[in-house]
Amino acid sequence: MRRRDPRRLLERHRRARARVRIVPVPHCRYAPDGSVASTQLAEVTLPRWELERIWSAENLERLARTYWAFLTRFFLGLLRVRYGPASREVVLFARPFVLLRFGEPEYEIEADRGTVTWPIESGLLVAPAGRGRGYLRLSVSRPAEDDGASEVTATVSSEVVSFYPLLAGWGWFSRIGRFIYEQTQLRLHVLVTHAFLRSLANLGLEPSVVGALRPGPAPTPAARR
Repeated sequence: MRRRDPRRLLERHRRARARVRIVPVPHCRYAPDGSVASTQLAEVTLPRWELERIWSAENLERLARTYWAFLTRFFLGLLRVRYGPASREVVLFARPFVLLRFGEPEYEIEADRGTVTWPIESGLLVAPAGRGRGYLRLSVSRPAEDDGASEVTATVSSEVVSFYPLLAGWGWFSRIGRFIYEQTQLRLHVLVTHAFLRSLANLGLEPSVVGALRPGPAPTPAARR
Protein backbone atom coordinates (compact mmCIF):
# COMPACT_ATOMS: atom_id res chain seq x y z
CA MET A 1 0.00 0.00 0.00
CA ARG A 2 1.33 3.44 -0.92
CA ARG A 3 2.37 5.60 1.99
CA ARG A 4 0.71 8.97 2.21
CA ASP A 5 2.88 11.94 1.45
CA PRO A 6 3.03 13.95 4.72
CA ARG A 7 3.45 17.16 2.73
CA ARG A 8 0.09 16.59 1.03
CA LEU A 9 -1.57 15.84 4.36
CA LEU A 10 -0.17 19.04 5.86
CA GLU A 11 -1.33 21.05 2.85
CA ARG A 12 -4.81 19.58 3.10
CA HIS A 13 -4.92 20.42 6.80
CA ARG A 14 -3.72 23.96 6.12
CA ARG A 15 -6.44 24.56 3.52
CA ALA A 16 -9.21 23.16 5.72
CA ARG A 17 -11.30 25.96 7.16
CA ALA A 18 -13.77 23.75 9.00
CA ARG A 19 -13.85 20.46 10.88
CA VAL A 20 -16.14 17.70 9.65
CA ARG A 21 -17.36 14.80 11.76
CA ILE A 22 -19.36 12.01 10.16
CA VAL A 23 -22.27 11.14 12.45
CA PRO A 24 -22.99 7.39 12.67
CA VAL A 25 -26.57 6.69 11.57
CA PRO A 26 -28.30 3.58 10.15
CA HIS A 27 -27.37 3.46 6.46
CA CYS A 28 -30.46 1.67 5.22
CA ARG A 29 -34.12 1.34 6.20
CA TYR A 30 -36.67 -0.73 4.29
CA ALA A 31 -40.36 0.12 4.09
CA PRO A 32 -43.05 -2.59 3.82
CA ASP A 33 -43.54 -1.75 0.13
CA GLY A 34 -39.88 -2.57 -0.62
CA SER A 35 -38.62 1.00 -0.91
CA VAL A 36 -35.36 2.05 0.73
CA ALA A 37 -34.41 5.10 2.76
CA SER A 38 -30.78 6.02 3.37
CA THR A 39 -29.25 8.89 5.34
CA GLN A 40 -25.71 10.19 5.73
CA LEU A 41 -25.05 12.95 8.23
CA ALA A 42 -22.13 15.21 9.12
CA GLU A 43 -21.44 17.97 11.62
CA VAL A 44 -19.40 20.86 10.21
CA THR A 45 -17.76 23.10 12.80
CA LEU A 46 -16.45 26.45 11.58
CA PRO A 47 -15.88 30.02 12.77
CA ARG A 48 -19.12 31.92 13.25
CA TRP A 49 -18.04 34.72 10.93
CA GLU A 50 -17.37 32.15 8.22
CA LEU A 51 -20.82 30.65 8.58
CA GLU A 52 -22.44 34.07 8.41
CA ARG A 53 -20.47 34.80 5.26
CA ILE A 54 -21.67 31.72 3.39
CA TRP A 55 -25.17 31.38 4.88
CA SER A 56 -27.30 32.48 1.93
CA ALA A 57 -29.80 31.14 -0.56
CA GLU A 58 -27.28 31.48 -3.36
CA ASN A 59 -24.79 29.24 -1.57
CA LEU A 60 -27.47 26.60 -1.04
CA GLU A 61 -27.71 26.37 -4.82
CA ARG A 62 -23.92 26.27 -5.04
CA LEU A 63 -23.86 23.42 -2.51
CA ALA A 64 -26.18 21.48 -4.81
CA ARG A 65 -23.92 22.18 -7.78
CA THR A 66 -20.89 21.11 -5.71
CA TYR A 67 -22.49 17.74 -4.99
CA TRP A 68 -22.84 16.89 -8.69
CA ALA A 69 -19.37 18.21 -9.53
CA PHE A 70 -17.87 16.07 -6.74
CA LEU A 71 -19.66 13.00 -8.08
CA THR A 72 -18.07 13.49 -11.51
CA ARG A 73 -14.58 14.03 -10.04
CA PHE A 74 -14.87 11.04 -7.70
CA PHE A 75 -15.56 8.69 -10.60
CA LEU A 76 -12.87 10.30 -12.78
CA GLY A 77 -15.42 11.44 -15.35
CA LEU A 78 -16.90 7.96 -15.92
CA LEU A 79 -20.13 9.23 -14.38
CA ARG A 80 -21.38 12.52 -15.72
CA VAL A 81 -24.31 14.76 -14.93
CA ARG A 82 -26.35 16.02 -17.86
CA TYR A 83 -28.51 19.07 -17.30
CA GLY A 84 -31.84 19.54 -19.05
CA PRO A 85 -34.37 22.38 -18.72
CA ALA A 86 -36.25 20.38 -16.06
CA SER A 87 -34.12 17.33 -15.34
CA ARG A 88 -30.77 16.02 -14.13
CA GLU A 89 -29.36 12.78 -15.52
CA VAL A 90 -26.51 10.76 -14.03
CA VAL A 91 -25.08 8.85 -16.98
CA LEU A 92 -22.35 6.23 -17.34
CA PHE A 93 -20.04 7.55 -20.07
CA ALA A 94 -22.91 8.97 -22.16
CA ARG A 95 -26.53 8.43 -23.07
CA PRO A 96 -28.41 6.11 -23.36
CA PHE A 97 -26.79 4.74 -20.17
CA VAL A 98 -28.83 6.92 -17.79
CA LEU A 99 -28.39 5.45 -14.31
CA LEU A 100 -30.64 7.98 -12.57
CA ARG A 101 -32.91 10.70 -13.87
CA PHE A 102 -34.10 13.40 -11.48
CA GLY A 103 -36.67 16.15 -11.86
CA GLU A 104 -35.91 19.84 -11.45
CA PRO A 105 -34.57 20.72 -7.99
CA GLU A 106 -36.93 22.19 -5.41
CA TYR A 107 -35.50 24.61 -2.85
CA GLU A 108 -36.82 25.35 0.63
CA ILE A 109 -35.18 28.12 2.61
CA GLU A 110 -35.78 29.06 6.24
CA ALA A 111 -33.86 31.20 8.69
CA ASP A 112 -31.89 28.28 10.13
CA ARG A 113 -32.36 25.56 7.50
CA GLY A 114 -32.13 25.06 3.74
CA THR A 115 -32.95 22.04 1.60
CA VAL A 116 -32.69 21.12 -2.06
CA THR A 117 -34.72 18.15 -3.28
CA TRP A 118 -34.45 16.27 -6.57
CA PRO A 119 -37.46 14.03 -7.33
CA ILE A 120 -36.45 10.60 -8.66
CA GLU A 121 -38.04 9.99 -12.06
CA SER A 122 -36.41 6.92 -13.61
CA GLY A 123 -33.11 5.34 -14.65
CA LEU A 124 -31.38 1.99 -15.05
CA LEU A 125 -30.88 1.71 -11.27
CA VAL A 126 -34.57 2.28 -10.51
CA ALA A 127 -37.07 -0.59 -10.40
CA PRO A 128 -40.24 -0.14 -12.50
CA ALA A 129 -42.33 0.35 -9.36
CA GLY A 130 -40.13 3.25 -8.28
CA ARG A 131 -40.38 5.44 -11.36
CA GLY A 132 -41.75 8.83 -10.45
CA ARG A 133 -41.44 8.13 -6.74
CA GLY A 134 -38.95 9.08 -4.06
CA TYR A 135 -36.31 11.80 -3.92
CA LEU A 136 -32.73 12.76 -3.13
CA ARG A 137 -32.37 15.64 -0.67
CA LEU A 138 -29.46 17.71 0.63
CA SER A 139 -30.11 19.66 3.81
CA VAL A 140 -28.06 22.10 5.84
CA SER A 141 -29.09 23.51 9.21
CA ARG A 142 -27.63 25.70 11.90
CA PRO A 143 -28.48 26.17 15.59
CA ALA A 144 -31.59 28.28 16.00
CA GLU A 145 -30.15 30.14 18.99
CA ASP A 146 -26.95 32.19 19.12
CA ASP A 147 -24.92 31.30 22.22
CA GLY A 148 -22.21 33.83 21.36
CA ALA A 149 -19.50 31.19 20.82
CA SER A 150 -16.76 31.93 18.31
CA GLU A 151 -17.43 28.62 16.53
CA VAL A 152 -20.71 27.10 15.45
CA THR A 153 -21.62 23.60 14.29
CA ALA A 154 -23.87 23.20 11.29
CA THR A 155 -25.42 19.91 10.19
CA VAL A 156 -25.33 18.70 6.59
CA SER A 157 -27.26 15.63 5.52
CA SER A 158 -27.91 13.64 2.38
CA GLU A 159 -31.10 11.60 2.22
CA VAL A 160 -32.52 9.17 -0.29
CA VAL A 161 -36.17 8.47 0.49
CA SER A 162 -38.62 6.02 -1.10
CA PHE A 163 -36.03 4.69 -3.53
CA TYR A 164 -36.80 1.38 -5.26
CA PRO A 165 -33.45 -0.14 -6.30
CA LEU A 166 -33.58 -2.45 -9.28
CA LEU A 167 -30.80 -4.56 -7.75
CA ALA A 168 -32.97 -5.37 -4.72
CA GLY A 169 -35.54 -6.99 -6.98
CA TRP A 170 -39.04 -7.93 -5.80
CA GLY A 171 -41.06 -10.94 -4.80
CA TRP A 172 -39.13 -14.01 -3.64
CA PHE A 173 -35.86 -12.67 -5.09
CA SER A 174 -35.88 -9.63 -2.79
CA ARG A 175 -34.33 -11.65 0.06
CA ILE A 176 -31.24 -12.19 -2.08
CA GLY A 177 -31.53 -8.91 -3.96
CA ARG A 178 -31.43 -6.78 -0.84
CA PHE A 179 -28.14 -8.37 0.20
CA ILE A 180 -26.68 -7.73 -3.27
CA TYR A 181 -27.89 -4.12 -3.20
CA GLU A 182 -26.49 -3.47 0.28
CA GLN A 183 -23.06 -4.90 -0.55
CA THR A 184 -22.69 -3.08 -3.86
CA GLN A 185 -24.76 -0.01 -4.76
CA LEU A 186 -25.60 1.07 -1.21
CA ARG A 187 -22.05 0.55 0.05
CA LEU A 188 -20.68 2.66 -2.82
CA HIS A 189 -23.31 5.37 -2.26
CA VAL A 190 -22.35 5.67 1.42
CA LEU A 191 -18.63 5.81 0.55
CA VAL A 192 -19.13 8.58 -2.03
CA THR A 193 -21.47 10.61 0.17
CA HIS A 194 -19.13 10.47 3.17
CA ALA A 195 -16.27 11.60 0.94
CA PHE A 196 -18.39 14.51 -0.28
CA LEU A 197 -19.30 15.52 3.27
CA ARG A 198 -15.64 15.42 4.33
CA SER A 199 -14.70 17.60 1.36
CA LEU A 200 -16.83 20.39 2.84
CA ALA A 201 -14.01 21.07 5.31
CA ASN A 202 -12.49 23.36 2.68
CA LEU A 203 -15.78 25.26 2.29
CA GLY A 204 -15.21 25.35 -1.46
CA LEU A 205 -18.49 25.67 -3.34
CA GLU A 206 -18.80 25.37 -7.11
CA PRO A 207 -20.34 28.39 -8.87
CA SER A 208 -23.84 27.84 -10.22
CA VAL A 209 -24.26 28.33 -13.95
CA VAL A 210 -27.90 29.43 -13.68
CA GLY A 211 -27.84 31.34 -10.41
CA ALA A 212 -31.53 30.73 -9.75
CA LEU A 213 -31.13 31.87 -6.13
CA ARG A 214 -28.64 34.62 -6.85
CA PRO A 215 -29.92 38.13 -6.13
CA GLY A 216 -30.82 39.89 -9.35
CA PRO A 217 -32.87 39.25 -12.49
CA ALA A 218 -34.44 35.79 -12.75
CA PRO A 219 -32.65 33.39 -15.13
CA THR A 220 -34.29 32.14 -18.30
CA PRO A 221 -36.07 28.74 -17.95
CA ALA A 222 -33.83 27.05 -20.50
CA ALA A 223 -30.60 27.98 -18.74
CA ARG A 224 -28.52 25.25 -17.09
CA ARG A 225 -28.02 24.90 -13.37
